[in-house]
Amino acid sequence: MDGFRLPQRVHYRRWRDGEDRGGAGFGSPSAEEEQGTDSEICTVTSIRLESYGTDNNRRETFTVDDALEAIGFGKFQWKMSLLTGLSWIGDAMEMMILSILSPQLHCEWRLPSYQVALITSVVFVGMGISSPMWGNLSDKYGRKTGLIICMCWTLYYGLLSAFAPVYGWLLFLRGLVGFGIAGAPQAVTLYSEFLPVKARGFCIMLIAAFWAIGTVFEVLLALWVMPTLGWRWLLGLSTIPVVLFICFCFWLPESPRFDLLTGRGEHAMETLAWIAKENGKALPQGKLINYSQLERGRIKDLFSPHYRRTTLLLWFLWFSNAFCYYGIILLTTELFQAGDACGVTQGAKTEPVCSLECKYLTSDDYKDLLWTTLAEFPGLLVVLLLVDCIGRKKSMALCFFMFSLFILPLYACVGRIALTILIFIARAFISGGFQVVFVYTPEVFPTENRALAMGTCSALARVGALITPFVAQVLLRTSVYLTLSVYCACGLLAGAASLFLPIETLGRNLQESGTEGSQPP
Repeated sequence: MDGFRLPQRVHYRRWRDGEDRGGAGFGSPSAEEEQGTDSEICTVTSIRLESYGTDNNRRETFTVDDALEAIGFGKFQWKMSLLTGLSWIGDAMEMMILSILSPQLHCEWRLPSYQVALITSVVFVGMGISSPMWGNLSDKYGRKTGLIICMCWTLYYGLLSAFAPVYGWLLFLRGLVGFGIAGAPQAVTLYSEFLPVKARGFCIMLIAAFWAIGTVFEVLLALWVMPTLGWRWLLGLSTIPVVLFICFCFWLPESPRFDLLTGRGEHAMETLAWIAKENGKALPQGKLINYSQLERGRIKDLFSPHYRRTTLLLWFLWFSNAFCYYGIILLTTELFQAGDACGVTQGAKTEPVCSLECKYLTSDDYKDLLWTTLAEFPGLLVVLLLVDCIGRKKSMALCFFMFSLFILPLYACVGRIALTILIFIARAFISGGFQVVFVYTPEVFPTENRALAMGTCSALARVGALITPFVAQVLLRTSVYLTLSVYCACGLLAGAASLFLPIETLGRNLQESGTEGSQPP
């Protein structure tokens, strides 16, 4: 009966928990999504099919979530994991290189301590400036577009920085590397939009494993390159994962969620059909529900009544995560270089020290740095076990509290072995907390501003990373106790903030829009 038309309309309704949700006249039982929130106002999409014939003439419809659940996790998602993981390895190596480069240039170029700290901070200045820009670009022009551009930018300036003739040029070029690498979190945004609900937490953690691999690779590369070839070769070789990503990025598809939001329903359907073919599964019967949203990537939407508290708390959590994570990385090299770790923890560095005094990293320092870097893996394992059992909020809180707990013994006199163990455990937990917030953030925000939310949160993380060198490298030379107290207090506050997040996203479908209306297809 081709003469019958079945126009589809997307309707949104809001309720507060506890209100009557019945009588909506939904077109199918799956149209109403259980949001799984604690007490927030929920936005739900319902599909109403208007028919001018009999019930036999109704056509079934399905959403992107329905399609991804039917397709499941398979060959396609494994390929996505490897490709987006390459960008994550590149990001991790560019970050890890900072703790290796700073001591080397401190000695080679006779830099005072504040200039050493600036080498790290300028990278995070660039990241803080560009993170919202990459998010806005990805919300307006596509996740794939934003990710590829930022990786090309990072490769270009990463290679150029290896040829920096003087300190000023190195500072400028590393700042531009930071500007580019700030777009790397959009790999998580893109990847998360291809995942079924039940697999999302585990799979985003899988991407986090590539970060851990990147940090280990960087330390191993430094152990091999630094004694013979020097820091310039280290900078150049550290771009290899980014080169590989750019070589294979043509395979990446655009997110079908983004395609639908921009009115390209046919392209979204082609992408879903391709994924189904790759995984050897069939798409649901019927027509893909089409909708569009002209206004995307608006900062004001992050401060709507529904998201205001979530946005502010997440900004603080991202700040705290980066502040503590990069702080423990920088503290590792600083405390190992001191030699007498027991003396350091008792405040030996309160004595006046020439700001030009330096020590090159030794082979033992690199090996101990490798051991503490391997903490990324048990941290990842811990949150893998927790994130789908106790939820995202409690997992974050636990990681922050345990980080602070294992910082406390550093106040006492501990030897090098004990110091290595304590830093290992503290880094494992703060690394795990960082991965959980990467899972939570794309889950809690809708498609229309998910990339922007990731970008702004990443910007706040870069502010924390920008400040932490002046604590871990400068304040440490004045007072070890005060330095440790700052990190311990930050972890405790962040743990409490995690518990105050209004929405638990465990088992929750990704939202497409946070508005009350949508344009008809």
